[in-house]
Amino acid sequence: MTFGWQSPSNIALVKYWGKRNPQLPSNPSISFTLDACHTKTQTTFTDGQGVRVLLDGQPAPNFVPKVQQFIERISPRHPWLQDYHLAISTHNSFPHSSGIASSASGLSALALCVVDMAMHLGQPLNAKDARQEASILARLGSGSASRSIYGGLVVWGGTPSVPGSDDHFALPYPHPVHPLFATFRDVVMLVDVGQKAVSSTAGHALMEGHPFAAQRFAQAHTHLARLQTILAEGDVGAFLDLVEGEALTLHGLMMSSSPSYLLMRPQTLAILEAIRVYRKETGLPIGFTLDAGANVHVLFPEEAEQKAMVFVKDVLAPFAKDGRFIADRIGAGPLPL
Repeated sequence: MTFGWQSPSNIALVKYWGKRNPQLPSNPSISFTLDACHTKTQTTFTDGQGVRVLLDGQPAPNFVPKVQQFIERISPRHPWLQDYHLAISTHNSFPHSSGIASSASGLSALALCVVDMAMHLGQPLNAKDARQEASILARLGSGSASRSIYGGLVVWGGTPSVPGSDDHFALPYPHPVHPLFATFRDVVMLVDVGQKAVSSTAGHALMEGHPFAAQRFAQAHTHLARLQTILAEGDVGAFLDLVEGEALTLHGLMMSSSPSYLLMRPQTLAILEAIRVYRKETGLPIGFTLDAGANVHVLFPEEAEQKAMVFVKDVLAPFAKDGRFIADRIGAGPLPL
């Protein structure tokens, strides 16, 4: 049997940073699901054991250990997997090592394929529905992958301000959201397209014993609660202020960890400063966020797109490597192939 899914990446607005076993977050997070940045994965299940991975039609043995680890982690929930060989064919719509979370899109797509096969076999899911089960499985491969199971704004991690939130799976943001936020664009400025200086696993481990860990985890809960009013009222200024603070906090935590990491580049800082100057001079609702790397996600609503894209091309692009950027938007979530 073959099943296929197109699953998106996502960009965290309130950041998940720090985890405990088994792949549970130390604090809640909320993300925008992306649209253009996605992974298409087809998985063929045949009798036997083992894993084979093709990336863009070519053997990708480097990905096999990560997939095998994923299968081992989810096998207690799906022991039938031990009787099957998985042939996985995958394609990313964005460049590898471009600062877009391919683990989120790739492992969420694979989790959806596994759930499809389980349902085909009549296996119990032990979750509310197929999407929740896929989110649980995806989380065991990559924490942020749990959020890529859904479109729009997605929360992962239990927090008092979000009913139904849970450390084991993500869910669509349940509170009222102003229509403006459904139009948001995300332009990714590709400052550094090489391998990350610190892996996500190593980065999360830095929060163990971090001097500011407790304050950070409490701050994430506070920010999720504050977003409820901001998102309902369409307060873009307050939204960008909170999201930018989250991004800078993430990098501040890494700079103050042991060992410490400087993941921004001079071009990163130049882009951040240019955005803030432009916003102050024009009043345009444009801001930024960052993942654990040098690339910058430029955020703005559709109503600002015409002017914002001129600014991106004329002012920001020269700071990117070879002037490269990826224009994306908030997306609707995974699609079956």
